[in-house]
Amino acid sequence: MIRSLLSTRMLTTVAALAVAFLSADMASAQEVAGRSLIDLTSAFSVGLVVIGAAYGISKLASAAYEGMSRQPEVAGSIQTAMIIAAALIEGFTFYALFICSQKA
Repeated sequence: MIRSLLSTRMLTTVAALAVAFLSADMASAQEVAGRSLIDLTSAFSVGLVVIGAAYGISKLASAAYEGMSRQPEVAGSIQTAMIIAAALIEGFTFYALFICSQKA
């Protein structure tokens, strides 16, 4: 349990999120005439959305291909379900990108 929490992947993820949140906070802190000097909040949110969608679709495809290789007779139904799930992930991603790209 402790080893899985202290894995390199987990520590890298936590470090990347910490840098993203701290950078966005510091960049939005300085304001000149009502606007921040560096506005990175929407850029980080768009990046997180894209990374999350890519990770979700890659896990989906990986599991589907593994299932198809184990049971080739149901490959058609697995592929159909994979395409529907990938379309739903992409739809949510486009909606989230639209929300993140809105200027306040």
